[in-house]
Amino acid sequence: MSTTATLPTVNLGTDGLPVGVQGLGCMGISEFYGETDLAESRATLEHALELGVTMFDTADMYGAGHNEEFLADFVRAHRANLVIATKFGIVRDPGDPARRGVDNSPEYLRAAVDASLRRLGVDTIDLYYMHRRDPAVPIEDTVAAMAELVDAGKVRALGLSEVTGDELRAAHAVHPIAAVQSEWSLFSRDVERTAVPAAAELGVAFVPYSPLGRGFLTGAFRTATELGDKDFRQHMPRFTGDNAERNAELLAPLATIATAHGISLAQAALAWVHARAQVHGLAVVPIPGTRKRTRLAENVAAATVRLTVEELAALEPIAEQVAGPRYADMSFTSAGRE
Repeated sequence: MSTTATLPTVNLGTDGLPVGVQGLGCMGISEFYGETDLAESRATLEHALELGVTMFDTADMYGAGHNEEFLADFVRAHRANLVIATKFGIVRDPGDPARRGVDNSPEYLRAAVDASLRRLGVDTIDLYYMHRRDPAVPIEDTVAAMAELVDAGKVRALGLSEVTGDELRAAHAVHPIAAVQSEWSLFSRDVERTAVPAAAELGVAFVPYSPLGRGFLTGAFRTATELGDKDFRQHMPRFTGDNAERNAELLAPLATIATAHGISLAQAALAWVHARAQVHGLAVVPIPGTRKRTRLAENVAAATVRLTVEELAALEPIAEQVAGPRYADMSFTSAGRE
């Protein structure tokens, strides 16, 4: 494999798996953001590896298994050069995929990991996340069952998604947690209340999903009415009605900074996320999702952009002014349990 890596690396957890400081979220290849060109998506995966991206993020619920299946050939072709991260815990209703529940039971976990291994065509998953937290199941029980997968050689490292600081500490006391994945961007900073400080304290890496605010921070759209009918952002409070208009106005300081650096809004927004690593003293590996090689190269270049103290200060007030919650139902997020 010929590589021209441009990304520095960090570890997932103390002395954990080394990965490029920016990963690739693969969810959009299978659903949620409209139609996909699968040939271009595969080319984007290859180009990501060439640019030094080594962590590829999927989940069993993306496309109801399609995402893992699509990644399988790519993963097998480059197995020694990448870290594959997948997740369990969100259960979709076969009769109505839009209806979802959460299952953290050890019994479900054992069946889910075998299904993911089969779809991915691998013997071991590098990083296995609990996708969402079911408060009815003690997190210690779930992590103990996840630890059994490590002992069995089915999983190399454990991760959690959308957990609070206290939940992370309780989990880490059972088995080391390598990474926490939660939404974190200029528009979404609730994780900085307890989850990020706990991760820094424990030496756990943080993997921000939707670091570009689901594309809103790129300036690609101002309201969800501009998006296709199959785009799930149509149902997200921040991108509809008066909220969308107010939130679009918040991009003005980001645009000013982008212009000053000669970069895109997306690059400026990603540079802010990377800057949080120094602010909080932990490894931060954002996973912006894209299905196009041009956008990928743009995103990767953002990892080495450095914003000034004054620019970071200008962006500081944005999050508290954002209109609307991250999801219509916040109950399954870490913020919904704090």
